[in-house]
Amino acid sequence: MTARIGVVTFPGSLDDRDTQRAIRLAGAEPVALWHKDKDLHQVDAVVLPGGFSYGDYLRAGAISRFSPVMESVIEQAKAGLPVLGICNGFQVLTEAHLLPGAMLGNDHLHFICRDQKLRVENAETAWTSDYRAGQEIHIPLKNMDGRYVADEYTLDKLEAEGRVVFRYLDLNPNGSLRDIAGITNEAGNVVGLMPHPEHAVEPLVGTGRTDGLPFFTSILKKLVNA
Repeated sequence: MTARIGVVTFPGSLDDRDTQRAIRLAGAEPVALWHKDKDLHQVDAVVLPGGFSYGDYLRAGAISRFSPVMESVIEQAKAGLPVLGICNGFQVLTEAHLLPGAMLGNDHLHFICRDQKLRVENAETAWTSDYRAGQEIHIPLKNMDGRYVADEYTLDKLEAEGRVVFRYLDLNPNGSLRDIAGITNEAGNVVGLMPHPEHAVEPLVGTGRTDGLPFFTSILKKLVNA
């Protein structure tokens, strides 16, 4: 049976179609999910894609977090459903308290769009097993509210538990504390990151690399072997 991965569309989502294509290229079946629909249609995993969802003028992800679909995502994520939040999706995950900390405006107060070098810190989550710890990759980055912040206790806890999944290298593009580009929950089934792996799955698009494809092959392998 083909693994089915849901991709939620909020008003203002930009990268839902790109994410669906990345899932298809990895060999899974993408399933479009509308934010007002509580039914996840029996998907095996969920991706919250990038964009600028409605309510971002208040605080990024603050209103989307209360969309009906998120009730189901929160409930099932706590029960083990793999969930990936990319950029705006990462913001929604922090607002939903599926991941700790918060996303604030970039420290330079400007939107940034660039190819970003990252180091893989944790290759044992549901979404990163096709990487290796210490691997350096290049993933496109585009954000206005990409600065990850948390109190010192939370940051220390993330570090001690190996829950920092990706870290910015060479340049911290938005002022994220400790150069954090992505984190996971304790169980490793929920991952959020700022850069956009769905834009690095084909050699003719974006960076010219396929460094983002292992996100989607990782989850496919986990689901197939579950």
